[in-house]
Amino acid sequence: MPWQRTVYVKRTTAPAAPRPRGITLRRLTAQDARVLGTLPPAMDRIHRTWGGPDALARSGYAWAAFRGGRIVAVACTYFLGTAYKDIACVSVPDFRLQHLALACVDAVCSDIGTRRRTPSWTCSAGNRAGRLLASSAGFRAEREYGHYAVGAPAATG
Repeated sequence: MPWQRTVYVKRTTAPAAPRPRGITLRRLTAQDARVLGTLPPAMDRIHRTWGGPDALARSGYAWAAFRGGRIVAVACTYFLGTAYKDIACVSVPDFRLQHLALACVDAVCSDIGTRRRTPSWTCSAGNRAGRLLASSAGFRAEREYGHYAVGAPAATG
């Protein structure tokens, strides 16, 4: 079963995302591994390619929005390449539509730029929220492709 995907590349600078009161945005550190591990199970994919919450927290490649001691949004380099760094983000459902994922994506993109790499974004053609977030963050569609998985059904989001 084909899984239609679109690759986006950061091409423009987007205006800074507004941040509600009481939200702190910062790079994750090793001390954040425990709280990163408390994200809802549906959000585990954010640290799965890193080998778990501890590895992502120690990586230096993730930024999160905190409210109190709780992570409410996180963005990170998802796949490391030599020229591109593909990013991903998640938001706790109660905090969506507050531009917190956008603020985290902006921080990760800025960090990638200082490392002289290009931020990229890959999502399913049917992922409207992902496409809108990519566009808001200054990404532009670069190419489309079909992804094929063998053995287990591919995720559609």
